[in-house]
Amino acid sequence: MDFLQYPQPLADLISSLARLPGIGPKTAGRLAFYLLQQPQVSGDLAKAIVVANRDIRKCSICSNFTAKDPCELCQNTQRDQTALCVVEHPRDVVSLEKTREFKGRYHVLHGVLSPMEGIGPEQLTVNLLLKRLDGIQEVVMALNPTVEGEATALYLARLLKPLGIRVTRIAHGLPVGGDLEYADEVTIARALEGRRQL
Repeated sequence: MDFLQYPQPLADLISSLARLPGIGPKTAGRLAFYLLQQPQVSGDLAKAIVVANRDIRKCSICSNFTAKDPCELCQNTQRDQTALCVVEHPRDVVSLEKTREFKGRYHVLHGVLSPMEGIGPEQLTVNLLLKRLDGIQEVVMALNPTVEGEATALYLARLLKPLGIRVTRIAHGLPVGGDLEYADEVTIARALEGRRQL
């Protein structure tokens, strides 16, 4: 019994879309069929991908994605030059900037230490971070509270503390609107650790 197969270009498109994070084979198939039925959308998308790949680069100072080097945040002399916030990915800079709470500079690692995946300090921007410490008094670790994120924060803290730099990390715990009943023990423990006086 023969099954109908997708034409090879369509199968390749589905396969490529399925490699995107959070996109499974079924969603990839739906997206592929949508793009084929909307040639204007697919043309605009293809052009945007080509332009972004051509024009976006890493800032030579902080490693954030930028269209001009150095990026706007690194060029801004109004920002606190003594505080540096370390994040995993460029999207984390955007999230933190939306709060308008951090007034210092950023450093993007482009990942976290993960020996199981062969990611060591050499695959991250650790060396670039170590070259940026002149005049820095505090480094804020804003890494995700995963095993790898915690290991990376501890590794960096061990490198920075002997240099006389204050190393802090963002608090972890219950989200606003969260319910204790549904929180796991680790989240509740972190919330208790990060408690402060009212």
